[in-house]
Order: sequence, then C-alpha cells, then structure tokens
Amino acid sequence: MAGAIIENMSTRKLCIVGGILLVFQVIAFLVGGLIAPSPTTAVPYTSVKCIDVRKNHHKTKWLMPWGPNHCKKLKDFDEAVSRQIEANDIVFAVHIPLPSKEMSPWFQFMLFIMQLDIAFKMDNDLKENAEITLDVSLAYRDDMFDDWEEIAHAIEIRKLKCTFGSPKTVESEGRHYDCDFLPFMEIGSVAHKYYLINIRLPVNDRKGINVGIGEIKDIRLVGIHQNGGFTKVWFAMKTFLTPSILIIMVWYWRRITLMTRASQFLEKVIFALGISMTFINIPVEWFSIGFDWTWMLLFGDIRQGIFYAMLLSFWIIFCGEHMMDQNERNRLSGYWKQVGPIAVGSFCLFIFDMCERGVQLKNPFYSIWTTEVGTELAMAFIIVAGICLCLYFLFLCFMVFQVFRNISGKQSSLPAMSKARRLHYEGLIFRFKFLMLITLACAAMTVIFFIVSQVTEGHWKWGDITIQVNSAFFTGIYGMWNLYVFALMFLYAPSHKNYGEDQSNGDLGVNSGEELQLTTTITHVDGPTEVYKLARKEAQE
Repeated sequence: MAGAIIENMSTRKLCIVGGILLVFQVIAFLVGGLIAPSPTTAVPYTSVKCIDVRKNHHKTKWLMPWGPNHCKKLKDFDEAVSRQIEANDIVFAVHIPLPSKEMSPWFQFMLFIMQLDIAFKMDNDLKENAEITLDVSLAYRDDMFDDWEEIAHAIEIRKLKCTFGSPKTVESEGRHYDCDFLPFMEIGSVAHKYYLINIRLPVNDRKGINVGIGEIKDIRLVGIHQNGGFTKVWFAMKTFLTPSILIIMVWYWRRITLMTRASQFLEKVIFALGISMTFINIPVEWFSIGFDWTWMLLFGDIRQGIFYAMLLSFWIIFCGEHMMDQNERNRLSGYWKQVGPIAVGSFCLFIFDMCERGVQLKNPFYSIWTTEVGTELAMAFIIVAGICLCLYFLFLCFMVFQVFRNISGKQSSLPAMSKARRLHYEGLIFRFKFLMLITLACAAMTVIFFIVSQVTEGHWKWGDITIQVNSAFFTGIYGMWNLYVFALMFLYAPSHKNYGEDQSNGDLGVNSGEELQLTTTITHVDGPTEVYKLARKEAQE
C-alpha cells in the first residue's frame, strides 16, 4: 500500500514536471513570435560611380558616394565616354549604412551579395563562362569627420552566370541580362558605426582581365544583418537558459556520484550532452557588443557542430543500451561502427567551415565557391558528410528495429519472469518508448517550423497582433532542445529514496545470476530513475 502511494506521488511529480516543461516550450515560441522582431533585415544599396584619375589612387584615398567630402560622380558610362574617362579610373562606392543612420554591434554580422546590371551590346557581348575581376577595399570609421581606416583589400574573381531572354540582335541592344547573385562579403562583427566599400573593375586587354564581361551599367549590393531587437531577445534567452541547464547538470551528476556503484556509460553520455548544450548556451556573445570579435560566426558553427554530433551519438548509444541482449556495450568502443560516421562527417563539415569562414577572418571577400578547385573541394566535403549521415541513419534505423523486435520478444515472456527482472524490463521498455516519442516530437516540430518559416512571408497578422514566424522558429526550437536535454537529465537521474522492504533483493527474488542481467541500464537495486518508478507502478497494478 505504501509503495502504491509513493508511486502515485512519483507519477504526479512527472506530470507536474511535464506540464511545466510544456509551459516553458510555449513561452519560448511566444517570446520569438510576439516580442522579438524578425531575425534579419535586408538593405539594398546602389553604388555611386566616382571618378579617380590619380595613379595608385586606391592606396591613398577613399571615395565617398555622398556627404561633405563626396567624390566627383558620373551619371552613367555614356558620360564617361564623352569625357574620355577610362574604366580604370571609375570607382563604385557604397557607404554603409544609408544616410542619417548608424550601424550597431547589436547587428552581430554583415553579409553582402552582389548583383550586376549588364546590358547587351553587339560590339561588347558577354562571353560564355565569363569571369569578372574585382579590386575591392573595405574601411571603417566611428565619426563622420574621422579618417577612414582600412579593414581589408583584395582582388577577387567571380564567375558570371547570366541568361538573355531575347535574340541577340541590334534591336535588343540596351536590354539587361538576367544574372545570378554573386557572393561578395561576410563579416562576423559590426563593431563600427560606418563602413565604406570601394570597388574597381580593372581592365587589361593584354592579360584578358575584365574583357568580354558585357557593358556593366550598375553594381548593386544587398546587405543582410541581424536585427538588434532580435539579438537582445536571443541574448536574454541564452542568459536565462545557461544557469537552468547548469543547475540540472550539477543535480544530475550529484545524484550519480552518491551511488555506491560506478556511473553507467549512458549516464556519462547524457551528462556529456548536457555539457554540449551548456557550451551553446553560454552567452559569450555579450562580449561582442564591446569587442570586435570577427570569429564569432565560426565559433558559433563549432559550438552547434559539437552539440549535434553529441546528440546523434546519444541516440545511437541510447538504442544500444536498451537492446536487452547479452552483448556488453557499456563503453564507447562498443559503438565505433555507429559513432565513426558521425566523427568523420563532423570533421568534414569542420574543415569545410574553416576553408570558408576561417579564411574570411583575414579576407571577408573570400568565398570558397568562386573557384573550380574550391567548389570541388567544398562539394567533396559536403558529399562525404552526406554519405556519413546516410550511414548513420541506416545504423540508427537498424538499431531501433532491433530494440523493438527485442521488446516484442521480452513482453511475451514478462509474466514468467521473477518480479525484479520483470520490473527491470518493463522500465527499459517504458523508457525507450517514452524517449522515442519525445525525440520524434522534437524532430517533427523542428522540421515543421522550418518548412513553415520558409513558405510564409515571415510573419502572420491576426487583427492587431503580429506573429514573427521566423523569430518564433529560432527561439522555440532553441528552447525545445534545451528542454529536451533538461528532461533527459531529470528522467534518467537515479533516485536515492527508500521504497520499503518490498524492494529488497530477498523479497524480490533477485539472485546473483539475475543481477548480472541489469548491467545495461540503471536498476531499482542501485536506485531507480523517475521513469523506472513510473513503470514499476504500472507493474504493481
């Protein structure tokens, strides 16, 4: 009778915890949907054509498109021809941001893509597989009257992919090609108020530089940066979730260290998953407000990669530890076939990221996709990572199938088992099904919200209420995986409560041979988990 009362209390506690987690999950979505603005903003910029006829001009002067010290401008290239101004003396200038505005460290990053307005002309046609050479420079200042300080200068080559929808005849002269956007620049911090981009298109007929690229009319840029309001909400979530996961981690590991037995492999893996989640949560981004840390994007990718690799490894190990067979798997070496593809795939994606964003720390104009060698290298890393991911899911599906097959076999023989062993296997079955349900729900919500965020306009409007779908996706999914890790550590922490003499080895009939069967997970002899206690209640009834 006392055992039934205790188990009812455990069930109520699980229901209360589950309800609290559900409330926090709803709050996480509402914070992004109702409080935060859209995650990013795209700002179009049209370059101003400036004249600079001095030799070695790019080393001695920055050309401003507007303001008190603006450059001498050209309306179009027809004016340049009439004034006998050469192409090498024309500079395309772009000031960031637009007039009367300032950039802010809360914007976190800047990503720019380029669009070229190229007109068709019979005597200056765009050649097939044409390449454009850009002489680009980037500078900053924090006061409108300060001198510009150079950040980077590079000579970059971009491949032009353009189509022309009309016949190439004299009547079609002046019509524009339809060209793909080109990757232009990415910076991992916005530490200054003003930025200036100067772009030159050097022409050298003898070397074939910028020959056969058509008649370029304009250069347009689209700048994308994170919204400051979203950044503040994001930082606030990280600041709140960091101590929450840390507290449950300390509580979880303290429960394990108080046990008389050694910690199980699954318990260590869950703790490592909590560490990787904490690594993502720690709000080091606060320092980017006061420091020019351009490596924050790369650092963020590494943190996410560690968490996802740990999460995928946990799913494999969780299935293996619930296989309920005679094989000993309570160590990492028992999973090298399944964890190996995760390690190889993660390493390939890390190398790819270092080849892209790692190089951009020195040259923000660099893109691995702009050269044939870089493209082939990038595709090779992505393909290998994709193959490893496919192998992983094959292993995972096979292990899940084996577990369910073993479950079916064990369930038919449960009535013939002793009470201790029956309770043990019922706990295994319940825990596996319970976590699989939660995992599938989290994965489904991630996919559903990602699809919704891609197919909608970014926000829904119901009367006077506007819901930012993209922001809700980021905050909701981020909060969901934190709650997932939180629930894992709560449900799989061993209990130290005394459940009465009916749980003693003698009363339950556990002999030494049966105790050896309880090595793959936490048992009631060493201290049941919360889910095990719930399973035990159902068995008693």
